[in-house]
Amino acid sequence: MNKQLAQQRVIQLRNQIEDLRYRYHVLDDPAVTDDVYDSLSRELREIETQFPELIDLNSSFNRVAGKPLDKFVKVQHEVPMLSLNDAFSLAEVKAWDQRIRKLLPASAQFEYFCELKLDGLAVSLIYENGIFIRGATRGDGKIGEDITQNLRTINSIPLKLRGNKVPKRAEVRGEAIMRKVVLEQLNKIQLANNKPPFANTRNAAAGSLRQLDPALSASRKLDFCGWDILLNNPKSKLHSEEHELMRQFGFKVDKHEKRCKTLEEVALYIEEIGRLRDSFPYGTDGIVISVNQTELHSRLGFVGKAPRYMVAYKYPAERATTKVLEIRTNVGRTGVLTPFAVFEPTLVAGSTISKATLHNLDQIRRLDVRVGDTVVIQKAGDVIPEVVEVLPKMRTGKESVFQMPKVCPVCDAPVKQKGVGEKVAAKKGKNTVAYYCINPHCPAKSQRGLEHFVNALDIYTIGPKVIARFKDEGLISDAADLFSLVEGDISGLERFGEKSAENIIKSIQDHSHVSLARFIYSLGIVNVGEQTSEDLAAHFGTLEAIQSASPEAINAVENIGPVVARSVHDYFQHKENQKFIKKLINNGVIIEKPKKRLAGKFTGKTFVLTGTLDTLSRDEAKSKIKELGGKMTESVSKNIDYIIVGSEPGSKYEKGKKLGVTILEESEFLQLLK
Repeated sequence: MNKQLAQQRVIQLRNQIEDLRYRYHVLDDPAVTDDVYDSLSRELREIETQFPELIDLNSSFNRVAGKPLDKFVKVQHEVPMLSLNDAFSLAEVKAWDQRIRKLLPASAQFEYFCELKLDGLAVSLIYENGIFIRGATRGDGKIGEDITQNLRTINSIPLKLRGNKVPKRAEVRGEAIMRKVVLEQLNKIQLANNKPPFANTRNAAAGSLRQLDPALSASRKLDFCGWDILLNNPKSKLHSEEHELMRQFGFKVDKHEKRCKTLEEVALYIEEIGRLRDSFPYGTDGIVISVNQTELHSRLGFVGKAPRYMVAYKYPAERATTKVLEIRTNVGRTGVLTPFAVFEPTLVAGSTISKATLHNLDQIRRLDVRVGDTVVIQKAGDVIPEVVEVLPKMRTGKESVFQMPKVCPVCDAPVKQKGVGEKVAAKKGKNTVAYYCINPHCPAKSQRGLEHFVNALDIYTIGPKVIARFKDEGLISDAADLFSLVEGDISGLERFGEKSAENIIKSIQDHSHVSLARFIYSLGIVNVGEQTSEDLAAHFGTLEAIQSASPEAINAVENIGPVVARSVHDYFQHKENQKFIKKLINNGVIIEKPKKRLAGKFTGKTFVLTGTLDTLSRDEAKSKIKELGGKMTESVSKNIDYIIVGSEPGSKYEKGKKLGVTILEESEFLQLLK
């Protein structure tokens, strides 16, 4: 940013900040949350730091103010650990109350029980005859992971229930949490060891309990608060009594709870906790409101995967401002184009966000989002980031209105509107228009192509389900988009935590440097396997040389015939494939030049491998052959020198015998290596 642009931006920021300050302090009518104000202020401070001569001391902004495990075992919950439906306003809480009252007789009387929604990891504790025997994570609600050893290190979890009337079997559910002061201490240690700090207490608690070494979990000083107990008999009449029962058994249960006779009392409680929650020693993002009379729970039942008799009120999400740099479109598995915004990377709710879906053209028009706009984005807990507001006063006049592309951004095929008629499309406020790529062979639609790509590059943190999820969420259209992801794009997705996001991004980045042979193989060219990719790389030396080679030049490569040569040539001449390769390179993929094959005892020798080896993996065997100057091929002919045979060999073994090729058992091959 040059000084002239900085000066323009500073004027806009000061005007916007002053407007917000006036609304908040004078009119008592805040237009946006404190997070938005802080985000704008942070940007202004950064510009003034870069250009000190632009500082205005008279602006309102400058006022002074056990044993390590190999893996976790899966366990099934006897009673599913269900999630709760959310309410983001008192109006939604009232609507929940009206819905449940319709399901109960008019004579039914009940009160509400309110408790904190703690910011940690939900866990289940099983006790038999008063003894703690197993602890597990929530997981997907039905299946969790056994983390008993780690939970035993938490001092606030009793290993033996207190009192003389302990039940034969009990399940206590609650939240494993980390205090804010502990997080501060932990992050100091992380930084001292050149490790990234944890974003919040929730992620730190979850990461601590998913350590295979219980000693590491113990060092994190976690805490536990119970919020439910399941007993076969006797059943408490009130949920509030279940809290008292947990206290009697020796559990810590948070004291900020309240029985409320009316919704007005519930609203006052929500307001009171909203004022106090920042001062709590642990994180909380909402209030759980439940029907206190447990006899009504079975009558109210469930809706989807959530109980009707409970609802989670969520406090306003953390928000921040950022600038829209671009609006692009991703192509999903079905060919539907989903627009998304690309931002200046911004910290929201502990995560750095650079992208957010805009869902569809109707949503873009409703918000009036334009390229170049300053927008408000929010990220509530684990919800994916979204654009919630545009700040039109920040516009310069250079912003541009987004139009859906007329051709597919991946394959250049025409884009059409799907499944709508003129009358339906004209209905006001209806999202009736979907845009899709008409090319049935569009690379973006190919799930298998993406799976082949990540397998070819050994990106093992990304499996088929992760690929499908990323495509459905609009994060990727093709393999090249993987290299533009950042942790914040992933960590907000359900069932993806900060640690898994970190692992995925690290794995992608670690595999962005790829050999030419491996790069060619990853493209999934028809009739081109690993060995053909290596032959092409060794012969041509660079990607550019392969791209410009004629079919005759490719056919001249050893072990490549006219069919494969034509397939390779056609692939690199196709415009959508050229566009895809360019996108890979622009997104950070670096193609390394092939190393010269050194002469060795196998120089000039060609091998085929069939069956399963006992002492070496196939990759290890291939690597050793190549290190000694040998070559691998997949097809059996008179031109090969050896067939290495493992257990359960295929048809290559029989064909080799008929052709008189030398057959090597695994022991003979190992001897030959020596």
